[in-house]
Amino acid sequence: KYSNYINLKTLAKRKGVKFLFETNVGAGLPIINTLNDLVDSGDKILKIEAVLSGTLNFIFNTISPENKLSDTIRMAKEEGYSEPDPRIDLSGVDVVRKILILARESGYKLEMEDIKVNKFIPDEYFEGSVDEFFEKISEVDNDFEERRKKLEEKGDRWRFVAHFEEGKAEVGLQEVGREHPFYNLEGSNNLVIYTTERYQEFPMLIKGYGAGASVTAAGVFADLIKVSNK
Repeated sequence: KYSNYINLKTLAKRKGVKFLFETNVGAGLPIINTLNDLVDSGDKILKIEAVLSGTLNFIFNTISPENKLSDTIRMAKEEGYSEPDPRIDLSGVDVVRKILILARESGYKLEMEDIKVNKFIPDEYFEGSVDEFFEKISEVDNDFEERRKKLEEKGDRWRFVAHFEEGKAEVGLQEVGREHPFYNLEGSNNLVIYTTERYQEFPMLIKGYGAGASVTAAGVFADLIKVSNK
């Protein structure tokens, strides 16, 4: 709830302590800190475009004739990129939470239900247990392979994109061409593009590993150092 978010911010300010949560978005990348610096220095956020799921980026970078969708989902779980229940990533909920944080840190009053979610897997596959999900997810492999072939013929790539502009947010699977900054986003990397009043002609880009235990732990440790240096 937005009210809880504001209460935590207010409480931290009243107690004179820091309220840090950098790794909530982009693991160890300085995504939130950079946004805070922009806003605190008087800049205005006009638009945010981002690939915020290292899990989904890994999946869509790995899909191939040899690696079907269901295979890549299992690989993401085994490599530690996905949540223990990968449906949290596949549903887009994780990305919704992240763009919600960035929107709020930009100064906008937004709730999760305000964000439009375009799922790429039918709702029926999100019911039941995790084991049941893995048993039936292969049913969509053939459809995804046909879509992948058409995508490859066009020379485009899939990216699960979060978009925020003029107080409205949306997340979903998009096809991006070679000219787009998201096109060459490797592995499980994240990329955030901030368009602001100062950075309009040439928006600010933040790119790097967006998933994995080591970079996330490093981000948490960095926040701990900031708190201890108060």
